[in-house]
Formats: sequence, C-alpha cells, structure tokens
Amino acid sequence: MNVILDYRPALRDRTGVGEWVHQLAHHLLMLKSAGDRSAAALELTLWTSSWRDRPTPASVAELEGATLVDRRIPVRPLTWAWNRVGWPTVETLTSRQFDIVHSTTPLLLPSRAGLRVCTICDLDFLAHPDRTWGEMRRDFPHLVRSHAASADLVVTISEHSRREIRAKLDVPGERIVVCRPGVPSWIATAGEHTRPPARDAGYILFVGTLEPRKNIQGLLAAYRLLIDRQPGLPNLVLAGHVTPAASGWVSEALAPPLGGRVDVLGYVTDDRREELYRGASMLVLPSFEEGFGLPVLEAMALGVPVVASTAGALPDVLGPAGRLVDPLDISGLADAIAAVLSNAGLAAQMRRDGIARSGQFSWPASARVLLQAYEDATRRPRRASHQAGS
Repeated sequence: MNVILDYRPALRDRTGVGEWVHQLAHHLLMLKSAGDRSAAALELTLWTSSWRDRPTPASVAELEGATLVDRRIPVRPLTWAWNRVGWPTVETLTSRQFDIVHSTTPLLLPSRAGLRVCTICDLDFLAHPDRTWGEMRRDFPHLVRSHAASADLVVTISEHSRREIRAKLDVPGERIVVCRPGVPSWIATAGEHTRPPARDAGYILFVGTLEPRKNIQGLLAAYRLLIDRQPGLPNLVLAGHVTPAASGWVSEALAPPLGGRVDVLGYVTDDRREELYRGASMLVLPSFEEGFGLPVLEAMALGVPVVASTAGALPDVLGPAGRLVDPLDISGLADAIAAVLSNAGLAAQMRRDGIARSGQFSWPASARVLLQAYEDATRRPRRASHQAGS
C-alpha cells in the first residue's frame, strides 16, 4: 500500500496537529520495522513544501524508512491552488502514484487516482471563524462540507470530534476513524513509583497556542479573582506560541494587578517541556473548544493535576481524573484552581488518577487503527471526484 501523508504541519513548532502527524508517521514506520503484519505492505511517503521551513534533522532521524519528498514551494500559493483550482495533483508534484493520499487538514489534496483522506481535528472554524486566520478562515468554512462528502475517509482525533463531523457534515460513521494522540515520546515510560510528584507550591500552568478559543481572557480573569483572595498565590505561567490575537492578553498580563505575577514564555520545545510540567502545581486548560487537548494528556502522564473546561473533547480526555468547569464560569474556574492549591489530598488523588488514565492513550494503537482504516477504505466503493472550489 503506497501512502502519501502531508507532513507540512510538523515543519515548524510541533504543537497540536503537527505533533499528531509526526508521531503517527513515526509509529507507522515503527510497526513496519518491527515486522508487524498490519504494516508489512506499507510504503510511506511524506510530503513537505515550504519556501523556508525544512524538516529538522531530529525529525528526519525518527522517520527512517519513509520517502521524504520536500519541495521549495511557497505555502500560500500552493495551498490556494489546491483549494481553489484543484491543481497541481500530488502525482504531478512527486512523479509518483499512490493508493492513499492523506491530507492533514480538512481539505483534500488533489489526486488523479489515489483514495482521498482528510483530517478534521475539530469544527470550531465553522461556528467561530472569527477565532481563526489565513486558510482556516478563508477556505475551511466554505469548502469543508464538499471535501468531507468527497473523502473516502475522514480521520479525526476524538470521539467528540467524530460526533461533530457526523452531525454537522453528515459524514457516515463508517467513513470516520478516530486516531487519538498517545503519550508523547519525550515523557518517560516509567511507572508512578519512579515519578517525582509535581510541587504543591509550583506555578499554575497553561500550555497551548495563545489564540482566542483557548480562553486566555477567562483564565486571566479567574487569576485576578484569586489574587484578591490569596495574597501568596503562585505565579501563572502561559507557555505556547503567541499569535497576533494574543497581543491584548500579553499587555494585560504585564500591567497591574497581573504584572510580575504572570509569565509569558512563548513556545516551549520538547527538551524543556517535561521540566516545565514538573515545576507546576497544576495545568489549567479552560478552552472554549478542543478537538483533543494534548497538554491534558501530557500533564496527566507526568502526574500533574488538571483543571479543564467542559467544552469540546476535554471531558473525553480527562474523564474522572481531574476537575471540569464551564469555560464561561470565571468564579467556578477560580474555585477549582483554589481547591487544588489548598487541598493536598485532592491534588495527590488527581495525580494518581491522571497517571492511570494516561495509560489508555497509545501511539502504536492509533497507528494500527489508521492502517486498518486505510485497508477498509480500499474495499469500499470510491467516492465521486471532488470538484475544486465547490
């Protein structure tokens, strides 16, 4: 089975879908190299295109066994042509033929012959295009329905997103597969007894891109309430790529009463992330929408208590291992944070429950699920050809 996978989201900081793409590719190759029967026939090609960004040597080393097709083509013109004109095809760009053409965005890659697969992590861009930018705002809301209808397979990352895709895009359940993220490779696999506990007096941590749907404004409002209640409150640390939309929040964090109490770190690389989590008393992720919420899984695996919102897939990921709060309930969010800070027994139980729950998420398992979904798609009738720009 010849598969081409769009690796472009992993070219820069590997957050969210970039990490998902890289790890799935890595574990597909690991299954093949280990002699797994499900991967015996897999021939994986990774597509990248950018004028300035290239795969890192470390990433390439983890992708041994794949064919890397890397083209110096500016992202925006190529994306516009793909989405609006349906050209050039992947066969034209690579001089190869493929059985499976897997896009890692909601919009299909143009292909003359391969089965077409798209990836829809969440549908927040449909309800709230104002929270997005670039291609996501310009093309996704207008084209996602026609592309999903034309796809031979739709891949997503949580049961929540699967339900949303069925309900809002009317995609039959048999054409949707859930490939959940697993515990990141930079987290040691040792058991709980070898893991030093998170510090009770550590900072309050947020990890994620600073964008509107993450509800940074609500988190800062809850933190201001806690400053008034608890003079000795630990600092709040915001770790993640700072988008243009975050300029107002950053300014707010630097001004009284938050100035000196909120640290904005920017993106934190894998080699620093475990240390970042281990210094935290908890992770807080109060998002309005999440297709999965990888920081929740990272925190649970490291024994860090989690407070998250009831929105999107976060309840599916966190389950009973942490505290869930309505993202619009600022007072409730402050109360949940305060409860973890003030109750050592509660925090200890959340650490134990989180470590246990994180064991349910596995990259090799998701890679096997994806391989089976590819096989199943080859046995179904082909979808009608997608008309570009429809």
